[in-house]
Amino acid sequence: MTELTFTNDRAESRYELHRGDELVSVLDYRDNGRTVALTRAFTNPAHRGHGYAAVITDRAVAEIEAAGDRSVLPVCWYVADWFAAHPERASVLEGAAAR
Repeated sequence: MTELTFTNDRAESRYELHRGDELVSVLDYRDNGRTVALTRAFTNPAHRGHGYAAVITDRAVAEIEAAGDRSVLPVCWYVADWFAAHPERASVLEGAAAR
């Protein structure tokens, strides 16, 4: 299996997931310096059904968690569903500290 490569294209405000040289999934965001709003997850139709949206979301959240200076606002329905399925990651959500 070809290795997956995850990148943060800050100029385009999106995370990208490549399989080899092919772009398979993107996760658009808006970063205001305090919160990263994850606005749209998209997987190329030819690559749907392989879990790429979950992979890119997991890796993006991990990168935001590791930086430790921003929270996440899940604007995209897919990202919101992903957090519902991964409550152990909820501490990074916007307003989580107030809960």
